Amino acid sequence: MYPSEVDCLMTQAKPISNKDWQGKHALVIGAARQGIAVARFLAERGAKVTLNDRQPAEALEYARQALADLSIRWIAGGHPLEALQGVDLICVSGGVPLTLPLIVEAKRRGIPLTNDSQLFLENTSATVIGISGSAGKTTTTTLVGRIAQAAVQNFPSRVPYHKVWVGGNIGTPLIHQVDEISPLDLVVLELSSFQLELMTRSPQVAALLNITPNHLDRHGTMEAYVEAKARLIAYQSSDQAAVLNREDAITWDLRKRTAARLFTFGIDPPQTTPGTFVHQGVVYFADHNTWSPLLPVEEISLRGLHNLMNVVAACAIAIAAQIPFEACREGVQGFRGVPHRLEFIRNWGGAAWYNDSIATAPERSMAAIRSFQEPIVLLAGGRDKNLPWEDFAELVVQRVRHLVLFGEAASKIRQAIEKADQKQHLPITICPDLFQAVQVAKEIVQAGDVVLLSPGGTSFDEFRDFEERGECFRKWVMDL
Repeated sequence: MYPSEVDCLMTQAKPISNKDWQGKHALVIGAARQGIAVARFLAERGAKVTLNDRQPAEALEYARQALADLSIRWIAGGHPLEALQGVDLICVSGGVPLTLPLIVEAKRRGIPLTNDSQLFLENTSATVIGISGSAGKTTTTTLVGRIAQAAVQNFPSRVPYHKVWVGGNIGTPLIHQVDEISPLDLVVLELSSFQLELMTRSPQVAALLNITPNHLDRHGTMEAYVEAKARLIAYQSSDQAAVLNREDAITWDLRKRTAARLFTFGIDPPQTTPGTFVHQGVVYFADHNTWSPLLPVEEISLRGLHNLMNVVAACAIAIAAQIPFEACREGVQGFRGVPHRLEFIRNWGGAAWYNDSIATAPERSMAAIRSFQEPIVLLAGGRDKNLPWEDFAELVVQRVRHLVLFGEAASKIRQAIEKADQKQHLPITICPDLFQAVQVAKEIVQAGDVVLLSPGGTSFDEFRDFEERGECFRKWVMDL
């Protein structure tokens, strides 16, 4: 069902025009990228801004410097309830759980909650594409941006857009650049479930790539996680477009939740809806029994079935946004992927070494494993997100030559592997950290292997984020 009336009353912030921010008191929770961008947006429009973060003041020096030209009040080292005094609006950064006592109390008091993405949608007149899913968001968002850019450059008379902007959960929050974005521009936003769980507005083109168990440590239940994702399409109107994965059962079931025109994607041809698919080595778009070829599969440089799905998704999204068919091929050609997503690092020891640090859930690691036919030395671990490891274990037993485990989740993963591997034929090495895992892989690697970092867990037991983990892995491999 749709988000409840009570839920909307508790979370929806009414749009405030630029002139109405004057004198309003906004509390921004979280002083990372999103918080900094929102604080600047509000302060430059005359709002009184308080920026609150759980970290001590000395750890927030970067944020302070970034906002040094503005009058910002700071509350560091915790989230005291006193911070709510006189507050008209609370802006919550994506990494801040809504179970935080400060936010719970704000809801009880009826203080509106919002975030950078909601504010952006309320303050832009540009056409916005919003992309979310459990896996593939960044790759697909990047591909859509490339396709749209190719259209603007090469077919300007056939597209209604002047400039393409890519951001959101990928790269820089665009709220700080909202005044630069023209009504004739196209914005491609990656949106996480953390952002979506607060949002009460949908973009004109909304795409859900897939929904598999993820972030259950944050959302608590799979039902709550699905509800957060569903918000992407739940507020659309009939003149807008929703793009759904027709081959993912949970995602496909959400088609009932949008009033928008439906576009779809998958590997097999669609039965009733316009959408993309693959047939005899060619990506097509089908509409009313008319098949239009978009590009040959052999021109896709990305490895794996999951990346083929990312490509067909990107093409469907672009077409839903009125991008010419020809631009799909030009945008996909030559794209070799995003860092930390099945990123080839180097050949060493006769083996190819790959960085898939983005794989912070077992499902994502499974997709990476399926991308290779070679013997695999798999580096897995990190911090668990309360996700099931049984299917991962079954696949690892079948496809991996040697498993190297590291981090907090190592013992939990080993238990799942031992249960799946009754004959105990899979060699397992457990390491305290990723650096030691790389050193172990260095010793056991054989010619013809693939050494694959695809953790299945988050990086927070050892690193700031998956990017830092991937960068360290890349450095250590290059140092071999």
